[in-house]
This record gives sequence, C-alpha cells and structure tokens, in this order.
Amino acid sequence: MGASKIPGPGVVGAITPAVAVKKAVDRPDQGIIVNSGRTSTASRVLMGACIGVIGPLLRTVPINRTTIPVGAVAVDLLSRLRPEPHGIEREQITMDGFKMEMVRPAGGSRALRHGAVLYMHGGGFAVGGLQSHRAIVAGIARRTGLAVLNVEYRQLPGRSIGAAIDDCVLAYRWLLRHGAHPARITFAGDSAGGYLTFASALRAREIGLPLPAALVGLSPLLDLDHEAKQNYVNARRDAYIPLSGLAAVVRLGSDGPLDPPMSPVDADLAGLPPVLLIAAEDEVLRYDCEVMAHRLTAVGVPVTLELWRGQVHAFMSILPGMPESRSVLGRVAKFVRGALGESQHARTA
Repeated sequence: MGASKIPGPGVVGAITPAVAVKKAVDRPDQGIIVNSGRTSTASRVLMGACIGVIGPLLRTVPINRTTIPVGAVAVDLLSRLRPEPHGIEREQITMDGFKMEMVRPAGGSRALRHGAVLYMHGGGFAVGGLQSHRAIVAGIARRTGLAVLNVEYRQLPGRSIGAAIDDCVLAYRWLLRHGAHPARITFAGDSAGGYLTFASALRAREIGLPLPAALVGLSPLLDLDHEAKQNYVNARRDAYIPLSGLAAVVRLGSDGPLDPPMSPVDADLAGLPPVLLIAAEDEVLRYDCEVMAHRLTAVGVPVTLELWRGQVHAFMSILPGMPESRSVLGRVAKFVRGALGESQHARTA
C-alpha cells in the first residue's frame, strides 16, 4: 500500500463515503498512511516482543474468570516498573465503587472551564488502570495544556461492559458538575477504552446529556461481532491480538446474547461530534476503524482515519515514549485543540 497525503481533521482519505454497510473483506481499504519511512528501534523491538511472546501467549492461554485476575496483576506489576511521567500534577478522586485521577500540566490552571479530556484506558475491559495508562494521559495533558481525567472504571470479570459504560458516563457527569463545559470536553481512549469513548458518548446522548466536542479512538474496538472480522486479512497479520481473545472478552462482558446496538458501529451515529481514529496499518481492529469511518461519513460526521505502518495494536499506550507514539500524541493534541477552538500553543513534552 502506498503512502497517501495526510488530510486535515474531518477528512477520510481514500474511503468511499457511499460504503455504509459492514462486510467481511479479504483486504484492507486504502487508507491514510502517516509514517511510510523507517520505524524506530523501539518500535521494532516492540513488534518483535508482540510477535514472539505476547501473541503466542494470548493465543495459548484461555481468557476466563480465572486467568483475568492473574493478567491484571501482571499488567499492574509491569506498569509499576515504568518511571513516573514528568511535568504533571495528579489528583486522586474517589467515586462510588471506582477511582479516577485528574492529571494536569505542572503549574497549569485547575479551572476546568478551559477544557478537559476524559480518558478511558484500554485492556480488554479486564486489565490496566490509572497506573498503566498514566504515561499516555500525561502526554496528552502536556501537549494539550488541558486537564485529563483518567477513569479506572470497574472491569471484568466482576463487572459487565455495560457497567463500565455507566462508570464512564458518571465520570462525564462529574466533569460537568465541576465546571467543564461540554463544548470544551473531548472523550478519548485506546482499544477497549476506544469502545467506551463512543459508547459513553452515545449513552450520554440517550439519557439527555450534551455531547462532548470531539471523540478520539486509538486502536479502538468498535465492533463487538468478532465473526465480521474472520475474513479480514489483518486477522492473520495482527502481531498479537487473536480473534478468539476478542470473542472471549465479549462473551464475558455481555449481560446476555450480544445485542447489535452494543457495537458503536451499529448505533445511530448521526449528530456525533468530529472524530479522530488512529490505528496500526496491520492490526485487526483497523477493520473497526474502517467501518466506523464509512458510517460516520455516510451520516455527515467529520472523521479522520490515520494508519501507522510497522506498529502494533495500541502502540501509543504501550510505549508512549517511543518516537511514533510521541508523534501520535502530538497529532491527537492538534486535533483536540482544533475541536475545542484552542489558540494556545501546546507545551513541549
């Protein structure tokens, strides 16, 4: 696939607006390739670890109520080895049953009227939390100059996906109550958190809350129907995400039989705010991004889809400090500032 010129926010490159139906495909659509040159050393090391270690492990170990707690502990321990991010101030917030953390640029205003980002972390609705995603949240805070609220929503196996949405909507209510205007709030998240980004916006609208100003999905899971991806070429190319793992997570996280509207791609998308989608070129969840981009375009929602060559699923949250991840966060910050009408310059990170 050749490199394409990168359009500005609100443009879907080389994606046909008329395509508004979901279909299994044997090759990806032509997309917006952001980095067509050499990948960094850190990126190549991460790719090798995913292909050689993480992928075989996820394809071998079943995902169930017994293994999820073990995985959660392992992710937490690994995340504690990462140095604490610099240039930020943190505030712990305790909700009814879950925690949040407000991350602000050091010395920045504490007033939320300037704007905020509501961040929902990834981890298959089962692992990760404030510690594991503090680095990417800090990167967004430093680059946007805004407060970022990181939500440690309740997870599998004790809570369903629907309950996780409830927690994220409650976090949005908290921002509104504490002075943040919806026109200056962006929802963002990676992987499962990308799902929650869209699902929470749709739930907020359903219950009468105003929509935020923008949505950002980083390698987002947007279609819970894993069978739709069976014939997609990236189901075989993905460095470490197996379709069986996606199926297991959805099975554990659903309150009953899978209801199609639970997938954001199957929802009424008309009227959503501008959207930025970023994914790895060869990851399986590129499928979800393509379908979502088609459907948003079909109903007139501005959307930008960017693809990153030589990267793995959710690379920007796994290693936020590598060059490609820093570039992604810079692009996210530019999109957020544009959506919020920011004129201020981002801090250097």
